[in-house]
Amino acid sequence: MRPTVAAAAQALLYARRDLAVDDLTDALVATVHPRADELLVALAEDEPAALCRAVDRWPSDGDRRARRGAAASYGLVTAPHATAEADRALLRRSALALLAHPADVDLHGAALTLLVRDPQTRDRYLPQALRVFVQGDPHLSAAELVAALPTHREPVIAALREALTRPGDGAGEVLRSLAGIDAPALALYAAGLVRAYVDSHPEGGAHAAAYIDRRLEHGAAARALLLPLMSGLLRDRPAPAPVRGALARVLAAPGTPASGALRAELLEVLLEFEQGAHRDPVVLDALLCAAATGSARRAPVRTRALVHRTGMLLVRTPEGAARFDRRLVELARDVPGFARLVTGWLADAPQEWAAVVGPGARRTVETLSTAMTMPMQAPGRGHGSLRPA
Repeated sequence: MRPTVAAAAQALLYARRDLAVDDLTDALVATVHPRADELLVALAEDEPAALCRAVDRWPSDGDRRARRGAAASYGLVTAPHATAEADRALLRRSALALLAHPADVDLHGAALTLLVRDPQTRDRYLPQALRVFVQGDPHLSAAELVAALPTHREPVIAALREALTRPGDGAGEVLRSLAGIDAPALALYAAGLVRAYVDSHPEGGAHAAAYIDRRLEHGAAARALLLPLMSGLLRDRPAPAPVRGALARVLAAPGTPASGALRAELLEVLLEFEQGAHRDPVVLDALLCAAATGSARRAPVRTRALVHRTGMLLVRTPEGAARFDRRLVELARDVPGFARLVTGWLADAPQEWAAVVGPGARRTVETLSTAMTMPMQAPGRGHGSLRPA
């Protein structure tokens, strides 16, 4: 691809930035162009002192709302790279200047984020940041508050709990942030918030499952947290079927080498629960779908065991048997390679599978497998070829 004029200009400005880097940052922020934004982001990483000076200048640049907006956004971009105390002092001053503009309420979340990140100003501004967060300010993320948990556990936990009660989709971001907590004591508080969220939001199973999915990637260290959480969701106060279905999809997924063993252990807990009186076709259907869609990344023997066990649970009722056959055919048609796997199982142990797969579903899956593995006939003479004889 040939370089554009904008790309060439961007490269030249970056290469010669040492000639007048402060003038360069001011010129870039005044330029409405994606390449200018990209260069400012690069300078935030490579020249953080220059960006800190710019972020400090821009809130005082007359009454220009756009400059204050730039100070807020690029202050957040620069903060992770500002390690010198002089640079952090400039970011603090910029954030305080932004808070001094009552009309710029939409910028206060970013300003408070900078002040909460800074240990020197966290104590003073965290209460205000928590109030703004609970009100739903999109510029103050749960991840920033989670970072303050080690020093301000109780007020942060209370704010996160209140945020999880709000309507809307903000719970997903809160739970994703909680999943990243490593300290065991704090992670226990996070698990309690997940349990409370499921109790009050039975429709939010996907968010709770996503939390568990992320925690699983912590490997064996996550077992002490997730096993009691799963037991509580299944045995103490059983979660509704949609939540358990979301959990089934996560636990039956192949995952990574770090999470594979723990996924299998927790899936066994869920399957034991579903074998009892709480058996629900919604959960088993989700498990069957996860078994099929992950079959390319999982050992075939493991996929076979999951499909067979799910089928044995479903076929205990006529409705479940019909549902299993219907879904098996859909998955054989839609998931590459799955029809061939199922056909192989049926051929290897016909009696074992006869109690699970109905005759109609078996014929359809075998037909699909044959159609998908049959080589395509190349066009030629006598087969509608357009080539001259």
